[in-house]
Amino acid sequence: MKGEAPVSIGQPIRLAERRVFSESFKPLYNEGMSLVEQAAEYLDGPGRAEAKALSRLAATLYAAESMRLTTRLMQVASWLLLQRAANSGEMTRDQVASEKSKVKLDTPSAPTEAPGWSEMPPAFLDLIHRSLSLQGLVRRMDDEIYGAGGSGSSGAQRSNPVSDQISLLNTAFARG
Repeated sequence: MKGEAPVSIGQPIRLAERRVFSESFKPLYNEGMSLVEQAAEYLDGPGRAEAKALSRLAATLYAAESMRLTTRLMQVASWLLLQRAANSGEMTRDQVASEKSKVKLDTPSAPTEAPGWSEMPPAFLDLIHRSLSLQGLVRRMDDEIYGAGGSGSSGAQRSNPVSDQISLLNTAFARG
């Protein structure tokens, strides 16, 4: 038809790449940075007070999940900042690919069946769920743009000393 761009057969359209390297990246970037701010405000304010009212077991889980939430959001923010740098021309895609190898988009959360989970404050749970959703979106985009396994999303999990210590603490408190 007249006026239509030719379609290249065999070349998939990479929607994530188009989104990240265009103006449509700004809403995703703003959402991520806003979630980082909201989490910081909550954890430094209402979350601190709500955590004091939790049982010992739930308080331990809250502390562990706070660390996971913070780690997850900092990793997502790092990825977003790298993409913004590439989008604005401050870094080349090769530089971003090299730097993003330090970013891990695989910070899990405790299972919802974990002892003490039912005591978690609703606002805290909302932040956890939103951060997991954003991390999943960013990881899928990263996999599409740079290839699966590029940011810690490979099947082989690396040992995480903080997570290992949290697991040990949870085990100790659950038995105590």
